[in-house]
Amino acid sequence: MQRSLLATLLLTFSLPLFAGEVRELTWSEMVPPDAPPQIVEPAPIHDLAQLADALSESGPAAMQQSPNAPVVQALNGQSVKLPGYIVPLDVTDEGRVTEFLLVPFFGACIHVPPPPSNQIVHVTSELGVMLDALYQPFWIEGPMKVEQTSSELAEAGYQMEAQKIYAYELPDS
Repeated sequence: MQRSLLATLLLTFSLPLFAGEVRELTWSEMVPPDAPPQIVEPAPIHDLAQLADALSESGPAAMQQSPNAPVVQALNGQSVKLPGYIVPLDVTDEGRVTEFLLVPFFGACIHVPPPPSNQIVHVTSELGVMLDALYQPFWIEGPMKVEQTSSELAEAGYQMEAQKIYAYELPDS
């Protein structure tokens, strides 16, 4: 009797996994609960004249805060959606970004120090995103892999093959 009850409970709680349900993930859930605090929020840019300086490629690259930050192994293989900003790594001749770093705040990895590696997702996408749309945040959906990758800009603690990419919009108040 107990075995059948246990089997029923396991099946009930695992059904969303089999149904392909996408989990909405937050950046804080990508940091193990017992990890020491590592992320330093960037100072907001209130003067838009400073935005051009922040995006300029002529300045020195900023050092990453924690390139080997601990990750959450339980996220491996989960189908997730995560909001963030796109930092391009590869752009097609048509102007589509097909490989990028997804980061939690605008300007990360350019001249604001890259966040810890557990706050960066290395994403590839067949369709990509138009280069001129990168000033807005996006939702990225796909299976999460817990695997470290390295790029010229930063170390990433996670990887994803994007199945969907769409604009992030704030909910109506």
